[in-house]
Amino acid sequence: MTITNFKKLEEIRQALNSKFFERENEVEGILIALLSRQHMLMIGPAGTAKSALSVELAKIVQGAEYFQWLLTRFSTPEEVFGPLSLKDLELGVYKRNTAAKMPEANLVFLDEIFKANSAILNSLLTIINERLYYNNGTPVKVPLMSVIGASNEYPEDGEGLEALFDRFLLRFELDYIADETNFVSMMKGTGQNQVMPSMTMDELIQLQFFADMVTIPDEVYEILSEIRNELRDEGIRPSDRRFKQSLSVLQAKALINQRQVVKVEDIIILENTLWETVDQKYAVSAIIRNHSLDIVTQALYSIRNEANEVFYCIQQDHSPEAGMEATQKMKALVADLNKLKSNNQSRKVDIDALLEKVILMEHELLDSILEPWYFDAQNEKKGSTSTFFKM
Repeated sequence: MTITNFKKLEEIRQALNSKFFERENEVEGILIALLSRQHMLMIGPAGTAKSALSVELAKIVQGAEYFQWLLTRFSTPEEVFGPLSLKDLELGVYKRNTAAKMPEANLVFLDEIFKANSAILNSLLTIINERLYYNNGTPVKVPLMSVIGASNEYPEDGEGLEALFDRFLLRFELDYIADETNFVSMMKGTGQNQVMPSMTMDELIQLQFFADMVTIPDEVYEILSEIRNELRDEGIRPSDRRFKQSLSVLQAKALINQRQVVKVEDIIILENTLWETVDQKYAVSAIIRNHSLDIVTQALYSIRNEANEVFYCIQQDHSPEAGMEATQKMKALVADLNKLKSNNQSRKVDIDALLEKVILMEHELLDSILEPWYFDAQNEKKGSTSTFFKM
């Protein structure tokens, strides 16, 4: 695994975070889905960037075959799987021409996924779960990596969509932008004109391979067993298959954080996988957070992400106004870390490690304001790596 690929993966994450405000969890989730070859569901009202995020990801992965479709109750198999081949039909063969349709795609985005009707549901389930499409009764292996599904609402009971809902290992709820500053930045189009980083299909496949090689220590398995028992006590019983598939999610999360070993704190991602109904969501989250993150770790995790986001944004916008705003945000993060340290002396080593990096980033931001050519000069240095990429 090369440092370049690690760096590229982090560049992509931060670029998406700077373009889509308050979507850090979903950005991480969609990258994890891609690295682990799992499927992800986004549920939220219209206008919360569900389709935009998926389209942007497809652009980033150069060479990937991408299929996108808005499903309705009247959608037909032809729309999703391709029209019948007239030549074959003349010979009495019921075969579809799947070119440019879902059976030939690497990445798929299906909007209003729960509008899928019985005419397409069985084939959809088979492709998603088994990576097979039955064309004229013959199973054909499909090159599908991940399906990103989106819906404005959860499926209702009795609609026969339980199996489809279960196929999505990762599930995220989205809402409108909450922070006023982020809302104003979104309205101004901040970050929309930046040049997005990219990776090739070969690089993605290599990253997937190394994600599979990430080590899961016994401590993590033991905690997962404890979580399973506590969930059972609450009447929540995720399937053995869901637990097993979740291991690939943990491996992908570790890789995104540039590690070859899963840490206990990575288990936090499973709050998006181990619930079956909306009523279970908060109980599952509480149990998983109790086992994976203490209060200090949660605070460090949040501060680190915000510092990276601020630093990346100023690399895209070199204006004095943006520089001053970024500097003020960094000063506030430094103050937060110092306060956290004063209240948690036993965690001084962990806090100081992040504090040192944030202070260094703050100094680099100040230099960028004083010397407008700073970032260009930094980028030209052979082998130069900013603090941002080491966080």
